[in-house]
Amino acid sequence: MPTETLRVHLVRHGQSTWNLAHRIQGQTVHPDLTPLGRTQAAAAAQTLMRRVDGRVVLWSSDLVRAARTAELIGRALRVPVQYDEALREQHLGTIEGRTVDQLHPEPTPPGEHVSEVRWAGGESTQDVAARFRRFAARELRATSPRVRDLVIVSHGDTIRVARAVLTARTHRDVQWDPIENGSVHTVEVPRQ
Repeated sequence: MPTETLRVHLVRHGQSTWNLAHRIQGQTVHPDLTPLGRTQAAAAAQTLMRRVDGRVVLWSSDLVRAARTAELIGRALRVPVQYDEALREQHLGTIEGRTVDQLHPEPTPPGEHVSEVRWAGGESTQDVAARFRRFAARELRATSPRVRDLVIVSHGDTIRVARAVLTARTHRDVQWDPIENGSVHTVEVPRQ
């Protein structure tokens, strides 16, 4: 039976080797899950098994840490994983690969909003919102009315931005609260 809303479950990947080393990942492809990260991914799968009801569609970022998390979730839910670059983490330019203690604060350029600055030559929060908005518009239209749950495995900053987009807020209204590795954040959205 068709539903008027779709539950979107945003899952942050499990702990990666670079999370453990406090290294800035951004869109660096190769960091894999740690043993703890695999445990967190399995726990996220168990959470989703309790939350989903019926048919489910599973999408993931194609970066290794998210893809490995999605594979574990897909096996638990018995659904295939689809991958999309639109679900990648915010590209962080020249600071990718550095450790957190190597970073230094920089002032926001005069006349610009912090969410619209492409720090270190990467993407702005506005850029991430635009690519997630395109993904969401396409998938909310394409997902069968019989599907009640859409699972998206992604990354901390992208999930923060996705929650803003899915709740009709702008890139300037992103809530920068902690998004723990392996956490599941559910947003109910109207079908388009």
